Amino acid sequence: MKISVLGTGYVGLVTGSCLAEIGNEVVCFDVDERKVGILRSGGVPIHEDGLPQLIERNVRTGRLHFTTDVARAVHHGDLIFIAAGTPPGEDGSADLQYVLAAGRSIGRHMQGFKVVVEKSTVPVGTAGKLRAAIEEELSKRRSDGDHAAGSGLLALPVAIVSNPEFLKEGAAVDDFMRPDRIVVGTEPGEAGRQAREVMTRLYAPFNRQRDRMIHMDVKAAEFTKYAANAMLATRISFMNELANLAEKVGVDIEQVRRGVGSDPRIGYSFLYAGLGYGGSCFPKDVQALVHTAAVHGQRLKVLEAVRAVNDAQKHVLVDKIVQRFGQDLRGRRFGVWGLAFKPDTDDMREAPSRVVVKALLQRGAEVVAHDPVAMAQAREALAGDLDGMPELLARLRYVDAPMEAVADADALVILTDWKVFKSPSFSALKAALRQPVIFDGRNLYEPEIRTQGFDYLAIGR
Repeated sequence: MKISVLGTGYVGLVTGSCLAEIGNEVVCFDVDERKVGILRSGGVPIHEDGLPQLIERNVRTGRLHFTTDVARAVHHGDLIFIAAGTPPGEDGSADLQYVLAAGRSIGRHMQGFKVVVEKSTVPVGTAGKLRAAIEEELSKRRSDGDHAAGSGLLALPVAIVSNPEFLKEGAAVDDFMRPDRIVVGTEPGEAGRQAREVMTRLYAPFNRQRDRMIHMDVKAAEFTKYAANAMLATRISFMNELANLAEKVGVDIEQVRRGVGSDPRIGYSFLYAGLGYGGSCFPKDVQALVHTAAVHGQRLKVLEAVRAVNDAQKHVLVDKIVQRFGQDLRGRRFGVWGLAFKPDTDDMREAPSRVVVKALLQRGAEVVAHDPVAMAQAREALAGDLDGMPELLARLRYVDAPMEAVADADALVILTDWKVFKSPSFSALKAALRQPVIFDGRNLYEPEIRTQGFDYLAIGR
């Protein structure tokens, strides 16, 4: 099939590359000339395991192309995926300007029937707005005398499909190539029937072992994505609240997690206590769903609590540090391991590390930080967070190795559960620190390390 992808964030790049991998001819469009230049030169502007090799292989075979020419992209694709960003607005709503701009570009340049696929995470009802944006541009072309726009080729000008992504950053390629489900929402009528047939053919290579496709109407598919992310965020906040209580009653939350997770109705996923969720999806999607409910005169009280718990959880480790060292941290040095919001990514959006590092600096501390992948992104994010506070930024340093970060530090602070941090030499760590103190925001270690002389403060342990 001829496929175009509008937007080259991690969802767009993974979608385009994986669809090229199974034999389709894919053109990826982005307005960012710098990003497209990086991709054309063999680079990848994000960290995602397996993606550089996938892109390189499919560019080399001629199945994957990158362009800043939107007309070329629209003309190429019979099937057009919109993977534009939907950042949160000030009121918590999803900002649809980039999605609708993509729709208007399609309307301006399409020459025949197109299946337009929402891959971006969008609120219920976006398909209708997207259709209106496309048809408005087609109407302008007809009034201007554009023969293609008024021809019989566009008797069915467009079919809108919702095909939400269920990709975990850090494992997105594997998630796409080995999906547990493929949700496809289509409109009623002939255009919807054609779109369903196209999507069934597209995803046939992923359904040979069993049919993973779940067909539904377009609004239900839009809602499903938000519901899934909201459920996962709820599990995280629920477990964090239990962890905070577990500390007070003298219970190890890890033992509770194993006991609860063994119930097949519950399972183990997303039940790890820690510093809360971050990244590009859960925070904005929970917020957007709460906003959608408010627009319709309803409060989602559970999700309001999920968000409040998560905001508070990012401060839990700071509170432990203050309890141990006092409010005034001047003269104290903290070695930080991990800055990305989760391992196997360089994403700093809504990362708990941003809250913790800023809080330590505001109390006068010096922070020496290391992350295996996210150093460049962390520098940019934290510089933005500390804009106008040069005296704080001056006390933040970045180093290239974990042991450099803890050298002569008053404590180690763990903020991301990278594998490389899971089995350190505890004797070397103890020797490097001024004091053998570990604040573990990701529960990487067992409490038994206290027998080695460490003051070990974790979450619910």
